[in-house]
Amino acid sequence: MKTMKAPLKRWTLMLLGTGAVLLVPWMVVLALTLPRSTEVRHWSVAWIGLDVLMATGCAATALLGLRADPRARLTAAATAATAVLDAWFDVTTSPSGGDLVMALGCAVVETALAGACVAMALAEPQKSAAQQKSAAQQKSIAQKGVDPTKPSPAP
Repeated sequence: MKTMKAPLKRWTLMLLGTGAVLLVPWMVVLALTLPRSTEVRHWSVAWIGLDVLMATGCAATALLGLRADPRARLTAAATAATAVLDAWFDVTTSPSGGDLVMALGCAVVETALAGACVAMALAEPQKSAAQQKSAAQQKSIAQKGVDPTKPSPAP
């Protein structure tokens, strides 16, 4: 895996920090100017799309994780973010009463999913079966005092 060069990484981080600062006044503008309610077209497509994205993230994370592919950590992080977004919008767009209670119940499940995904994203990468076998072989060779780089003596 390639790593980002230090100057590029520094500039990227500076741009991210600047973006965070610039978003604060933008949020104030939105808070002051957005209507309290609005009619939304394609409401069901938006919600189904978010659930499709979350299901795809879960599936990709499971498949990559079962293969011990380190990219599972990336899909887990993205899936966690999607689950939190889904929970947020479920709760904040639900009317009071039974709909809100159901949204809160879903938010608990989605938050648990996000927590599991974050734990996976932050965990040490797992080794594949081939990597584990190779490590065991190297350990065995080292214990026997054999240097694999030197040729074996002739019989």
